[in-house]
Amino acid sequence: MPINYDTLSKTIASLTEGETDSVALMATVTCEVHHADERFDWTGFYRVVAPELLKIGPYQGGHGCLVIPFSRGVCGAAARTGEVQLVPDVDAFPGHIACASSTRSELVLPVWNGAGDLLGVFDIDSDQPDAFTQEDADQMTAILANAFKNAA
Repeated sequence: MPINYDTLSKTIASLTEGETDSVALMATVTCEVHHADERFDWTGFYRVVAPELLKIGPYQGGHGCLVIPFSRGVCGAAARTGEVQLVPDVDAFPGHIACASSTRSELVLPVWNGAGDLLGVFDIDSDQPDAFTQEDADQMTAILANAFKNAA
């Protein structure tokens, strides 16, 4: 069944209303998104913890990489460029980091708070090739912007 972004957006907005703690927001968003669509095999956040460095945050699915520099992989590219990474085939992405051998495609979105600070990236992996669309990217960007607008 295709994801119902209207319902997902309203659910996340209701659950996160007034919350400012970024880790609490990440945990809630991860849970709701992970269970919203069967394409989503691994769903989670990598937090900015130092200049040019991401560290794993709340996630659902198998284990993830613990640390990712901005210079490596799809998550690093999203953090480094501030642009959504929509990757239909991870094996064709230069420098892809295989945190899980089952990952075939990936959608990674930079996450900003209302002040414009990069908090991290939101990584959605699928064990299906070419699993994500531009609509997924656009809808998730809007959901994240709303959920993290008041984050510290």
